[in-house]
Amino acid sequence: MLNLFKPKEFNCLASYVLEMVTAVKVNQLKQFFDDLPIDPYLAGNYRFRRLSHFQIAGDRLIKQPHRQLFQSKEYNPLLGDVVREYPELDDRLTKLEDFQKIVWEFFQFCQLCTKFNEVAVHQIRTTASSKQIGNPAPEGIHRDGVDLVGIFSVNRARIKGGETHLYPEKDASPVFTKILNPGEFLVFRDSQYLHYTSPVQATTAEQGVRDVFVLTCPGLFPPDRQE
Repeated sequence: MLNLFKPKEFNCLASYVLEMVTAVKVNQLKQFFDDLPIDPYLAGNYRFRRLSHFQIAGDRLIKQPHRQLFQSKEYNPLLGDVVREYPELDDRLTKLEDFQKIVWEFFQFCQLCTKFNEVAVHQIRTTASSKQIGNPAPEGIHRDGVDLVGIFSVNRARIKGGETHLYPEKDASPVFTKILNPGEFLVFRDSQYLHYTSPVQATTAEQGVRDVFVLTCPGLFPPDRQE
């Protein structure tokens, strides 16, 4: 796939970017969240997840061999020091031009802010019902331990809440607070901002959903797999 995006003006030390990516047709992506497997590492059965890694080589987006996910307790007090295993993204999804546009858009920022040419894509659904709230960030206000983070919203349905916040320090007031609507893409430097997304609640008797892609550069691997 050719690079369709122009380089961004982005201050890697002190900026975040929120943009509406109109080139991506989110309706083409929604169906791929309906069969996400349950995240087995959280109680409550309200989060569903897949994970894949992609290397960018010239104008090619190359899906990488399967890798596990790992964060230390320094970054994730809830699931830190746990080697996590998630299924790969559906090949039908990763071949879609609309999906690849998201990865390419994120990589434009990576080129300015990091030496890595590999992007991890977490496909995450958070659900809520009349009996169960959904918590997109059960670890609380946190950093991921990467260079750059991007959150792309695909779908919100029958929910309230789910505000995303950026904080310059853990005890400070947020400098950014917003519900991310479908097509919106938030990109920020992980060392500059901690982030958090508030719980979601169902607004009808039917299950509510919040569907996002979370992209990081680089990925988060067990210690013996670090590059």
